[in-house]
Order: sequence, then structure tokens, then C-alpha cells
Amino acid sequence: MRLDKLLANMGYGSRKEVKGLLKTGAIKVNGKAVKDAKLHVNPETDEVSVHGEIIEYKEFIYLMMNKPQGVISATEDHQHETVVDLLEIDDAIYNPFPVGRLDKDTEGLLLLTNDGQLAHQLLSPKKHVPKTYFATINMKVTEEDVEAFRKGVTLDDGYVTKPAELTILKSGESSEIELTIVEGKFHQVKRMFESRGKKVTYLKRISMGALPLDEELELGEYRELTEEELSALKDKKE
Repeated sequence: MRLDKLLANMGYGSRKEVKGLLKTGAIKVNGKAVKDAKLHVNPETDEVSVHGEIIEYKEFIYLMMNKPQGVISATEDHQHETVVDLLEIDDAIYNPFPVGRLDKDTEGLLLLTNDGQLAHQLLSPKKHVPKTYFATINMKVTEEDVEAFRKGVTLDDGYVTKPAELTILKSGESSEIELTIVEGKFHQVKRMFESRGKKVTYLKRISMGALPLDEELELGEYRELTEEELSALKDKKE
């Protein structure tokens, strides 16, 4: 990889700005100052430093976020705060994007990555990657609802959902449930309950594929996936 491309990818400015940095002698490769922007380096074997700080290059980044309410699942928005706005600069420079969307008022697990292939596999309707949500409902959820969801319900636009697994955790005037779906239609969980004459009052995604939400993450916090989590996630999509 060309040195200027490597440094630009790592957030040290545009290629033009990187060339200016090279001229100052601030960049070293394997301990020697270099000024040639076209120099080819191997990020895995060559040691590259800027102002004495060794840079750690990685092609892809995989982040698990506990998304808070009021934040948009997008890379940019002129009116609202986005999940990317919550990232530290050291992570934002990799230009990660959210895999799928959580509604503005929905909390919970959101994966951010710059690995387009993995994102495509996780979102592909053909893969049927399960997503599980915890929700509170404004009315009593019944076994009839469980059976209806198991068969698939008809949404307001006439679409019939694929079978979903509804588990009643607490039933009463305000019910608590877990719901696992294998598709991601717009506002799907809310619309599924609306088809039964009920309303979701709180919604939180707790897992996606083989990846459960780390409950130690506070709202708005995130961390990189472990090797084990990433491996399980990739295995699940095959």
C-alpha cells in the first residue's frame, strides 16, 4: 500500500496534507525518516510512525454500541445526533457505518463496521439473520398473539411477515416480551403489535445473529468486538 494512502486512511489528512507532513520529516518507516509519498509499505510488517507515535493499522473495525434513544442510526444528519457522532476520533477515522437501523426512539444493540461484505451478509433477506428485541406493550399480550406471530401477521401495507418467535415475560395491563424476527421491515416490531391492536411503549434490541448485547455497556457506550464474537458472527452468516 502506498504510504500516503495508508496515512490518509488512518486519518492523518488528505493525500495532499499527508505529503506536506512527509516534507517535515515527521514520518518514519522502520525508524528512518521518509519523504516519498509513493513509497510502498506493508502495514502488517513495516513500522510506521508519525511524530514518534507508532500507528496501528487495521483494515476493518467492528464496534458494538448500546444505542440510546434520540440518536439516529446514520453516518450523518443535519438535524439530529447520529451514532457516528458518539464515536471517538480514533474509531471514527475508519468511517464505520451502522449495520441496519434502529429507530430514533429504540435502544440497544447496534453493530458499526466498515466491512461492507459482512454488513451485506447480515442484512441480506436470504440469510434470515435473527434479531431479538425486548419490549414493553401497553396491553396484555396473550397466547393468541404468540400463535399469530408464529404464523406471521399482516402489516398495515398488506405485507405478511415471516414467522416470528414471541415470548411473554410478564403479562398484564402492561406486558413485557421478547420477540425474535428474521427480517427488518420499517418499524416492523411496532407494526406487528399494531396489527394486533397493541402498542409498543419501549423497545430494545438485545441480540443480532450470534451477537448478544454486552449488558455492561451503558447507553451511548461502545466497544470493539472480541475475536470470539467476530468469529461467531461471521460463522453465523455463512
